[in-house]
Amino acid sequence: MTNLARRVGLCYSLAAMFAATACDSNAAPTSPTRGGDEAASAAPGRIVVLGDSLAVSPSRTDNFPAALQRRLNSGNRRWSVVNSGVSGDTTAGGVRRFDAATEGGADILILELSANDGLRGVDTSAIEKNIAAIIERAQGRGIQVLLCGMETPPLHGWDYTVEFHRIFPRLASRYDVPLVPFLLAGVALNPEMNGEDEIHPNAAGAQRIADTVWVFLQPMVEGKSTAYF
Repeated sequence: MTNLARRVGLCYSLAAMFAATACDSNAAPTSPTRGGDEAASAAPGRIVVLGDSLAVSPSRTDNFPAALQRRLNSGNRRWSVVNSGVSGDTTAGGVRRFDAATEGGADILILELSANDGLRGVDTSAIEKNIAAIIERAQGRGIQVLLCGMETPPLHGWDYTVEFHRIFPRLASRYDVPLVPFLLAGVALNPEMNGEDEIHPNAAGAQRIADTVWVFLQPMVEGKSTAYF
């Protein structure tokens, strides 16, 4: 286990405790963007995952977007999942890549970026601005957005970790999009769910992430209007 993995692991354990207790009780509940029956019946549908290494781990063929595709296929749902994950990417990179990622069209955008921003200590206002820009551009094209929340370890101080945590529920409320509270729930710090670096998910971890995302993605795919809290 590397020194970096030890530091990140220790800090994530603290961040996880924070995440369980630091939700703003005054935050408004978030709900999915509502699509009509026409959108739900359109076939095939296209889901684009705009993400970082968490979207391509442990491999390009075995990752959480691939696991989502298998689930959709098993249910005979005519949806395709396009994995636009790039290792090391940031929210700024996501802004730059948005047009290319959605060039072939998209009905749903799974927005999975920010982990690298947090580890690098990118200013939280810049992170929020970048994510907001992606959401606005997607919604401007009629693309539903599923925002994936992330926690960051207090490598840059607890104030930074707290502000980072608040970005996601605030944006989900502002833009009325569904929010996966913590993408790595059940995966972070679990040796059975991570690879040798103890940071990136293995195949089991990728499946667990897909299970977490599916809870929020399924109502969007099926055109339901279910509220999330």
